[in-house]
Amino acid sequence: MTEANATMDLVQAEARLPRWMFALGGAGTLGIMLSSHLRFGAGFAVGSGLGILNYLWLHHIVEVLVNAGRVRPPKTALAKVFVRYPLMFAGVYLFYRSGWLPFTSILAGFFVPVGGVLIESVLLLRDGWKDCVEYDRLEGTRLKEKG
Repeated sequence: MTEANATMDLVQAEARLPRWMFALGGAGTLGIMLSSHLRFGAGFAVGSGLGILNYLWLHHIVEVLVNAGRVRPPKTALAKVFVRYPLMFAGVYLFYRSGWLPFTSILAGFFVPVGGVLIESVLLLRDGWKDCVEYDRLEGTRLKEKG
């Protein structure tokens, strides 16, 4: 695999991450609700939504700061830096104090982005392993042809 292919694979993987997160959050919510735990499923949906929003905002902040160079970053990016965690903690505290949704389900939903990253990591490892095996086969045939 060339350096350009590796970079393209990472760019494509970066684009696929939110899709894996949404799919995992939706499948988890659907599975929980089908098992007739509606409140827990709603809490999982809220937690996964907050976790994915947190990831998207972090991704946007990093892109803006990397592309800004020495130019001053936009105020919206700076606001997202300072508002992310207080907003998330305020929402979780609201659900914790009110008891509207189970607190543990919201916390479980926060880990949906981690699951999306793990799924994408396994797929990247599989693709890398496949390329490695193909390279070894090519090397083996080249050695046999020469000998």
